[in-house]
Amino acid sequence: MIAVVLAGGAPDDVAALEPGAVNKAFVRIGGITLVERTLRALRSSARIDRIIVVAPSAAHGSGALAIADERRADGAKIRVSLRNGLEGLAPDEIVLVTTSDLPILSTASIDDFITHARAIDADVGYGCIERRVHDAVFPSVPHTWARLREGIFCGGGLIAIKPRALPALERFIERLGAARKNPLRLASLFGWDVLLRFTFGRLSIQSAERRASQLLGARVRALISPYPETGVNVDRVSDVALAEELVRRSR
Repeated sequence: MIAVVLAGGAPDDVAALEPGAVNKAFVRIGGITLVERTLRALRSSARIDRIIVVAPSAAHGSGALAIADERRADGAKIRVSLRNGLEGLAPDEIVLVTTSDLPILSTASIDDFITHARAIDADVGYGCIERRVHDAVFPSVPHTWARLREGIFCGGGLIAIKPRALPALERFIERLGAARKNPLRLASLFGWDVLLRFTFGRLSIQSAERRASQLLGARVRALISPYPETGVNVDRVSDVALAEELVRRSR
């Protein structure tokens, strides 16, 4: 499978911790940048045969990206970076897309995700982790959690996508961005029935998948990973020290 690593974006508070870092992907954790840690994990998997990294052009000569097979320019928004990463790839082939801030991503978690992505053969497979699985290993790592009928879940750093689904996904992201702060517009987008069931923890994964598929006009499925490290990322300055500790523990 081809893997696309999204390492784009502007400098933020995390990047400010590392002199010269163009964004947080180039901040070192345990002496190795976040993006290189992600690339190493992908390269260690026999299931990955090509790695494309999407990053600022100014960083393309960085040794942190040396493991990648190809470097492509990022965009001002994540959907543009995703489009650049998927450009020219076979429309019906499943592509693994990862964020670049996964400090303890493992080979086993990648192999498992690919196995399940192949099995469900969806247009979009959204990686997620159940809270009881996550907290059994990483109880101190914070997340934004969603309560569904089957349990409590958070999103992970891996998705599987067929490039043909990208235009529909981009349109949905635009609609969601326009509606996210307006309850009435959110209701018109998702439907009152879906929002109410979600609010009270009664929305099932199957119902969420069905509504997402209707909105995108593409087959969407949840990919629930038994490997909580797929959801351990670095979003905030406070996450850096925690990531350092987790890397030390994983050695």
